Amino acid sequence: MNLLYANDRPGAYPDSWYAATASAPGPYVPLRGQVRADVCVVGGGYTGLSAALHLAQAGLRVVLVEAQRVGFGASGRNGGQVGSGQRLEQDALERMVGAADARALWDLAEDAKALIHDLCATHGIDAAYRPGVIHADWQARDVPHSHAYADKLNRDYGYEQIQPLDRAAIQALVGSSAYQGGTIDWGAGHLHPLRLAFGLAGAAAQAGAVIHDLSPVHHIQHGATPVVQTDKGRVLADHVILATNGYGTGLDRKLAARVMPINNFIAATAPLADPAAILSRDVAVADSKFVINYFRLSHDNRLLFGGGESYGYRFPADIAATVRKPMTQVFPQLAGVAIDYAWGGTLAITMNRLPHVARVAPNVLSAAGYSGHGVALSVLAGKLMAAATQGQNDGFDLLARLPSQRFPGGTAFRSPLLALAMTWYALRDRVGH
Repeated sequence: MNLLYANDRPGAYPDSWYAATASAPGPYVPLRGQVRADVCVVGGGYTGLSAALHLAQAGLRVVLVEAQRVGFGASGRNGGQVGSGQRLEQDALERMVGAADARALWDLAEDAKALIHDLCATHGIDAAYRPGVIHADWQARDVPHSHAYADKLNRDYGYEQIQPLDRAAIQALVGSSAYQGGTIDWGAGHLHPLRLAFGLAGAAAQAGAVIHDLSPVHHIQHGATPVVQTDKGRVLADHVILATNGYGTGLDRKLAARVMPINNFIAATAPLADPAAILSRDVAVADSKFVINYFRLSHDNRLLFGGGESYGYRFPADIAATVRKPMTQVFPQLAGVAIDYAWGGTLAITMNRLPHVARVAPNVLSAAGYSGHGVALSVLAGKLMAAATQGQNDGFDLLARLPSQRFPGGTAFRSPLLALAMTWYALRDRVGH
């Protein structure tokens, strides 16, 4: 059994505000026996659902197998922020891959945001998208960098939707004295992540993709016709797309060495009497701490606050208490507020915080490790892998060229080493260095 499922009841969505406000599609029956497909997609999150949808629309026979239920993992549990660019800033990408590829990566990320809008409009997905994401700086010395980066995007990339915020401006938007300034990106936004996943699943099924829930894959036999083996069935396919993100560590050792699962946590408060005192606009916020705090208001006036990480398999016993600590550091006035929902989710990171996109074998593709920046990029990655199985490789190859390092210590020691590093960064956050 994959130990990452130890925090959940098999086949049951977590007791999250998202699950309480979304209607699941299906149910999709588990795979039984042997089936044939042009493409087998492993994983029912954004990446896999997008790949299945685009493949089915191209007329291919698609079988998607999901270990739990569609949208069960990070795709249905995340902060819902649809960010601009990549996880790294453009100047860092320019140094890493050169100006031409950095520009192409920016354009790809803009395509990813546009794809979210197009899919929601085309398929009637009510993901409750709202524009606006604030980057909030804890330290005054970080504000000039944020403003300079906004200027760079405007000057070098023609991106005019990001605006600088000084201390007065950010505190007019965010009811906290913790933040000294930052930026607001009106080209980014936030949405209901589980509704997006459910909508993609419904669209993929309607296009002809066959989806099987509760069908964990435990082995892939490579070859001219790969065989994807589940507990009670198998898929013979011409191509395989691995879309497991943090849950695929047992399927490919090279992938596991470069993509590491970590846990993050979110709490939803009881409805607030004065939500405008917390956020005066319906925007999302992500701050400058190394272990990021991120938050926004729900449509029913709750604060959805994400904070805290863990690096083992188990979630903390009291997730609400884990999240309440950073939440009250940002909003001391919420110390006594009730928390109605608290949940954890497993995402995946890479060493350089850029997605790991690779050809595992000539007819097996993988994309994973979005490092907290995957709502839009993962949907696009699924589309790009769908295109690559049909010989259209440009976008896939651009992402596959990104540097990809192994975690030190291998899979056995990467979690303890990362935990030590995160302890150091958390200390730096606290003392302001």
